[in-house]
Amino acid sequence: MPAVAIECEGLRVIFSQRGAKQTILDGLDLDVPLGQITTLLGPSGCGKSTLLRVIAGLTEPTSGTVRIEGQSVRASQHKLAFVFQESALLPWRSVWQNVRLPWELRQGLSGQELESRIQNVLELVGFKGTDWHKKPHQLSGGMKMRASIARALITQPDILLLDEPFAALDDMLRSKLNDLLLRIVEQTKTTMLFVTHNISEAIYLSHSIAVFRQGTIGEQIAVDLPFPRNPQVRSSPEFAAYYGRLSESLIRNSTV
Repeated sequence: MPAVAIECEGLRVIFSQRGAKQTILDGLDLDVPLGQITTLLGPSGCGKSTLLRVIAGLTEPTSGTVRIEGQSVRASQHKLAFVFQESALLPWRSVWQNVRLPWELRQGLSGQELESRIQNVLELVGFKGTDWHKKPHQLSGGMKMRASIARALITQPDILLLDEPFAALDDMLRSKLNDLLLRIVEQTKTTMLFVTHNISEAIYLSHSIAVFRQGTIGEQIAVDLPFPRNPQVRSSPEFAAYYGRLSESLIRNSTV
């Protein structure tokens, strides 16, 4: 068994609005292995994004615990980075300046060492030097998301949380960025917790897929397909078998 990067035990999140209570997470348990991609798969509104926010320390759980490599969420903030569904780039800053921002906020590296790290991470996500000084309005949707991923990677986090980052992109671009994430994991050994409702994307990316049942995990499925993955695997009988199994699991765990 691989070491565990994230341990969630008995997580419960209850929101109150106008006197009514809504249970978003309901006693959820989940272990995320170190250095792997684990995907949270399920329909909108089942609690996937809330779980990411709890792990990131953005939402306080009503009860239950989260441990990040054995430490509390508060003590582990420097180990985490978050990629949201929207790129959230600052419009008045260039790609280079947006990627640099986390270090400005942390008052960490400076000078040549920082400049070298920015260049390395931009090259890792596929940015050409001619694009480094473009503003967000000059970028395509895919380039904006690459910049957002680069900004998340600049602090060299142990764990990357990704909340449906490719949901608004077309299938071809989504496929290219899926390959980018796999390349990042291979090169950096970063642990990733990825949210999607796209079954094919979940299979292609993942070592393991946690299928949500409203507020908890209904089933966790290991994806035993070889790495490195390539687009041809999508047309394999094994891939089709996982697709069928996950489709059935989603239906079985649906509360509709």
